[in-house]
Amino acid sequence: MIATGSDEYSQALAARIGQFIIDADSGSARSQQRAIGPSEIGEPCERQLSYKLLDWPETSRDRDPIAAIIGTGFHMWMAAQFEARQAPLPDGRPRYRIEERVTVRQGPTEASTTTGSSDLFDRLALLNNDWKLVGKSSHDKYRRQGPSTKYRVQAHLYGLGQENAGHTPARVAVTFIGRHHELMVHVWSEPYDRQIALDALARLDRIRDTAQALELDLHPENWRMIPIPEKPECRFCPWLKPGSDDLATGCPGAPSPNAGASLEALIA
Repeated sequence: MIATGSDEYSQALAARIGQFIIDADSGSARSQQRAIGPSEIGEPCERQLSYKLLDWPETSRDRDPIAAIIGTGFHMWMAAQFEARQAPLPDGRPRYRIEERVTVRQGPTEASTTTGSSDLFDRLALLNNDWKLVGKSSHDKYRRQGPSTKYRVQAHLYGLGQENAGHTPARVAVTFIGRHHELMVHVWSEPYDRQIALDALARLDRIRDTAQALELDLHPENWRMIPIPEKPECRFCPWLKPGSDDLATGCPGAPSPNAGASLEALIA
């Protein structure tokens, strides 16, 4: 948090308001969510997913929440606009399913059940759409390169959730809207593919099984056997701890060159 003011009183007030925002966000349902959701399942880093799956203590909870807060406000605004423009289809059903909770996979327990809030499903277009409010550089990147694997997987997972609810989409989309002084909208979409979602869930199960088999609470040294990508995106990882040589207390973000070989040896 950066808090400044025109004088001593104003600076103190700025710090209080900033801390109020941080404290209010830390008590929100979004911040307290423990079960892994569709937005996280496609995360390329297996180590980050393992920390999450095991509910491992985070390195720091002092992350700047403002981008997420702005994104939540934008989602609420979009939901209100589509609700105001809701129209019935010929069969009497409303055209849009707005911020509907969907079940991607039903597990034997609440903790093993995967659910999420789908931004918008258009029954007429048979389209599931996800809003992403991003900075200009990210907007440019997604426009040139397409969505990250994480976002693409998320789109199909929500497609599966809609299918499970009886609304099979023909296409899934991610709409990138730039946080900038002018409106910038880029849409990526492709035909819905159930297998992409099922493969992501199978990968998640494999990561969970491996993490449990390694007994990381008893053998913290085994954390090094769980790989991270060659070029991990660690900036917002709750378990990032630069310089850490104890992965049980946090990840330094550097690749583990022998992780794959060590894991193969353990399994063999």
